[in-house]
Amino acid sequence: MSTRMLNAREHELIEKTLGIEIPDRVLPATAASLQNLHAVAGPFASTIAASDEFQNRKILVIDDEAINVRLIQKCLQIAGYRKVETHTEPESALERIITQQPDLVICDVVMSVSGLQILQQVASSPDLRNIPMIMITASEDERVRSDALELGAAELLTKPLRATSLLPRVRNALLLRSQFDQMLNHRRELESQIQARTAELMLSRLELIHCLAKLAEFRDNETGHHVVRVGRYAGILARQMGLDRATCELIEHAAPLHDIGKIGIGDDILRKPGKLTPEEFETMQRHVGLGKRVFQPLSHSESLQLRAHTRLGEMMIGVGSSPLLRMASEIALTHHERWDGNGYPIGLKGTDIPMSGRIVAVADVFDALSSKRVYKPAFPIDKCFEILQEESGTHFDPDVVNAFMRIRDEIVRIRIDLADVD
Repeated sequence: MSTRMLNAREHELIEKTLGIEIPDRVLPATAASLQNLHAVAGPFASTIAASDEFQNRKILVIDDEAINVRLIQKCLQIAGYRKVETHTEPESALERIITQQPDLVICDVVMSVSGLQILQQVASSPDLRNIPMIMITASEDERVRSDALELGAAELLTKPLRATSLLPRVRNALLLRSQFDQMLNHRRELESQIQARTAELMLSRLELIHCLAKLAEFRDNETGHHVVRVGRYAGILARQMGLDRATCELIEHAAPLHDIGKIGIGDDILRKPGKLTPEEFETMQRHVGLGKRVFQPLSHSESLQLRAHTRLGEMMIGVGSSPLLRMASEIALTHHERWDGNGYPIGLKGTDIPMSGRIVAVADVFDALSSKRVYKPAFPIDKCFEILQEESGTHFDPDVVNAFMRIRDEIVRIRIDLADVD
């Protein structure tokens, strides 16, 4: 472009093209840059136009010089990028990146706030670190290049910036971002599938536990929802006691197995309509120990034999050490212990009794009192609560009984919802 063409009309045309005021001193350089942009960026437009993904990628250009950001924006727009925004206030650049979440940032290094500082903030943020950043500098200092690349810059370009250098880097950075997005989406899909499969396995385990609990219940000639109610009572009681969520869920799911040991007790005792003799009661007491043994892992020698047999056997070994079955074992063994130390099978007293056992003791006795059995009718609800209070401090932990009383309305609602109807 000749000196003659750089008149007032040309000056006005360039300002209109870039949308900013251009001082006379930089007009020749700006005009030359525009010529370069049109000559080089044009051929890129057909490539970009063929990909809607590239057309709609968001690009943010940051520089405290308005001419610089407008020239870069114009270059990218000519090349076919539709969503190119600019920002000329370095102090608020990070906030703009957080708000806009661009696919690519092009940022000058030397500004009132260093571009390297902005790069470091982006790279250290878990939500932003995957946004590629192309840094631009007029410095020839190798330390600047080294620092930028060390901080995670996708590229460092030097001024004067040429379209032949900028556009391939932009394309490569966006390709990198696209590949990352694909990997992220694939990872999320895999995580979703894993979560779904884990939920299916957990549901299957809970269904098996419920079936096992019902088996013990049928052996005792008890039908209906006894084991379900005990689990529900124990779960809300554990929450009322302030236990953490995971422990509450374990107690709720393990509590229905509290009497699993009754599988090993004979029908003549389990189904006897009258009072048990001292010998029969002693035999009945064995069910808590049998219940604990059900959930014990195999011995080392048994484990080796089973591992050598099949892979399925190896998978089964892990079940014995699961938190859920450890909790079930603890409940099965201790739910007949008494606060005053006169319970069985160990004779534990007070807080030596695990909290799970103290909770299930109250839940189990309440349901037994409020349910019909072969040896007794169902007691009225008020009478059931009254008996629990009378036994507080002797049979039951007073704190657990008090918590049970505080959730009386919820307990009654569960009793109604899961009532056994003849």
